[in-house]
Amino acid sequence: MDIKQLKSFSVFQNIADEEAKYFFDITEEVRISEGNIFIKEGEVGDSMYMLVDGKVEVSQALTLNLDRQGKDHREKALTKFSSDQLPPPLFGEMSLFNENDLRTANVKALTDCHLLKIMKDDFLRICDAHPDTGYKIMLALCRVLCIRLVNANNNVLKLTTAFSLVLER
Repeated sequence: MDIKQLKSFSVFQNIADEEAKYFFDITEEVRISEGNIFIKEGEVGDSMYMLVDGKVEVSQALTLNLDRQGKDHREKALTKFSSDQLPPPLFGEMSLFNENDLRTANVKALTDCHLLKIMKDDFLRICDAHPDTGYKIMLALCRVLCIRLVNANNNVLKLTTAFSLVLER
C-alpha cells in the first residue's frame, strides 16, 4: 500500500502527496475473508472503509413483520462494489460525522477482500490539525454523500410510483 494507491480513491484525488500522507499514516490495512459481514446494520460505526481488492455486497434488512417474533430476517441487496470500479469504492463514511452513528446497512465480503480503514477519531484529528486539507477531504466526502442521497431519493420515487400503481389496480 502506498500514497499513490490511497489517492486513487475519490476523496483523496484532489490533494497533494504531502497532504495524502497525513491520511496514509492513519490508514489501517484490513483483510476480510469471503462470506464475512464486517459492517453490521444497527451497530455503532466509527470508521470508513476503502476497497483495495475484492468484491462486497451492501444490504439492508427487510423490516416486514412476518415471523413469530414479528420480524422478517431476509435482506435486500442494495448494491455490489468491486475494486475494479474507478474510482475504487468507499463505504462507512457517514460514521465519520455523527456521534454514536448507527450503521445503516450490512457490508459482506463476496470474495476475500483487502480494505483500508480510517478511524473516526484519527480522521477528525488530521482534519483539525490541517484544516485546509481537511476542508478538501470533507468537500470530497460531501460529494460522495450527495451522489448517494440523489440515488436514494430516486429509488424512493421509483418505489413510491410502483406502490401507487399497484394500489390503483
